[in-house]
Amino acid sequence: MSRFIEIVEVGPRDGLQNEKALLSVDEKLDLIRKLEAAGARRTEVVSFVNPARVPQMAGAEDIMAALPQDPMRSRIGLVLNMRGWDRCISTGCDEANVVVCASDGFGVKNQGATVSQQLDALAAIAERRAVEGGPPITATISVAFGCPFDGEVSEDQVVAIVREAAALNVAEIAIADTIGVADPWTVRQRIAAAKAAAPDTKLRMHFHDTRNTGLANAYASVEAGIDVLDASVGGLGGCPFAPAATGNIGTEDLVYMLERAGFETGYDLAALIAIGREISERLGKTPASSLARAGGFPA
Repeated sequence: MSRFIEIVEVGPRDGLQNEKALLSVDEKLDLIRKLEAAGARRTEVVSFVNPARVPQMAGAEDIMAALPQDPMRSRIGLVLNMRGWDRCISTGCDEANVVVCASDGFGVKNQGATVSQQLDALAAIAERRAVEGGPPITATISVAFGCPFDGEVSEDQVVAIVREAAALNVAEIAIADTIGVADPWTVRQRIAAAKAAAPDTKLRMHFHDTRNTGLANAYASVEAGIDVLDASVGGLGGCPFAPAATGNIGTEDLVYMLERAGFETGYDLAALIAIGREISERLGKTPASSLARAGGFPA
């Protein structure tokens, strides 16, 4: 196969935000630089949230100031509101990833806002960008398959948000299984519904491996025509506001699966395995990704 699958590396943000160990700015920069050397071209590097609520994400401005502009790379900042957008603009991020929760329960716990309020915030950011300029906006729909507080999230709920985000001309919409409850069949159905609702908008998928379905869901996404997937080196990740949330699918695991099948990813698998092992050791934990434990094949 010659099809290219773009993998957005989210380890420096989503991977670190739920870890007990707090890394310094220099340690985070070391991780980012190694991931970029291993092939990462789009990397979620910072989160413009209140560091008092998520101390793991402190130092966003310092991190961005230390990363020189590179036309071959896109450094993404997570944005929840206009304050986050202003910080994103001031630091020179290449992309702003605005999160909208698919349930009120999770939205209030995670962002202090209902779904409607978050959509209003996304609209305000998009309107301001249209007037004043700024980086491309992507929208991530979190808990799009299930919420730890409200339970099941319906396809209709997700499709309604997809339609509203697409109407704002965002560059890309990510559908996220934040708590790892999705299955491959539902994934295919939800992708089909999202494509029907926003046929001209690029889709991205984001999976956590909480219940050991993450790679199966990534496979289902590729089979359904998705060309962009999120992953986190070492399988790091989780959400501070989602009970029992565990890591994203491991970047090295995803690269291995895709490249064994003949897809192209642009990553150096051996380098990813080494990074996954190193960052897990630095955080004082056993690597969550399978390849960080077993290595590639042939060895």
